[in-house]
This record gives sequence, C-alpha cells and structure tokens, in this order.
Amino acid sequence: MISVKLIAVGNLKEAYLRDAAAEYQKRLGGFCKFTLVELKEEKLSDAPSDKEIANALSREAEKILAEMSKRAYKIALCVEGKQMSSEELAEKLDSISATHSELCLVIGSSHGLDDTVKNTCDYRLSVSKLTFPHQLMRVILLEAVYRGFNILKGTHYHK
Repeated sequence: MISVKLIAVGNLKEAYLRDAAAEYQKRLGGFCKFTLVELKEEKLSDAPSDKEIANALSREAEKILAEMSKRAYKIALCVEGKQMSSEELAEKLDSISATHSELCLVIGSSHGLDDTVKNTCDYRLSVSKLTFPHQLMRVILLEAVYRGFNILKGTHYHK
C-alpha cells in the first residue's frame, strides 16, 4: 500500500471544509496510508509587494522541502501544471504506485509555490483553468485522488 502525504500551506478555517477534507482523508485510508502536514502560512501585510510575497514563498519553501521525503514521487499543484482527466490521474497514480512506495502532494499558500519547490517536484499538476478558493483546493484534490484510486479498484464511485 502506497503512502500518500499531503503537504498544505495554511489550515482550513471553515468547519464545512474541515469536515469534507476529513471525510476524504478517512476514505483514502482504504487505498493508502494517508498523512496530512499543515504548515503555517507566512504573514503578509495587507497590500504586500512582489518582493514581500517572494520572501514569504521562499520561507514557506524551506518548510515544505523539510517535509518532503527524498524517496517520494513529488507532485506540486500549480497553475502552470498539466491538467488531467480523472482516468488520466488514476493511470498516473497507478504508475507512481508501481515505482514508488511514497507519493507527496504539495499545495502552496494562496500566493502559490516558490520555484525551488516546483523544481524539486517530479510533476506539476493543475486541477483546472478555473480559479477556486485556496482552501477549497485541498478538498478538491483529496476527492480527485480518492476518485483515482476508486477507478483503479473498479468501484462504482466513478460513474
């Protein structure tokens, strides 16, 4: 059974999002050993400059990189990443499982990820061209991974 670690910058503030994320985390337990690591988002001023944002992303990158296993296949969520169908994601999960015992998924802060994190990762994934609230992205990713594992198992979850 593959180990899946989700490294997420920031915590879920809304109870309904925490409940949804917890439900998918529980469901993933049937397919993988799931671990969530929440890292504190760097504080920014109300109107941060590009330099202030870059410095915050750099500090967050240090924390993210410290949590990544060198053996894991690492996927960064970012807008410039590749978009996939649910079936394609399932195939990706299958190929990762065949070659790695660990998968690490990374969601940055609402300002994204520092290039050092993206460059450390093996793959860049974009969930959609649409813009979603940052906190909702964790729930969407957990559901997508859960759906991918269900496709591989051949359950009726994916219709």
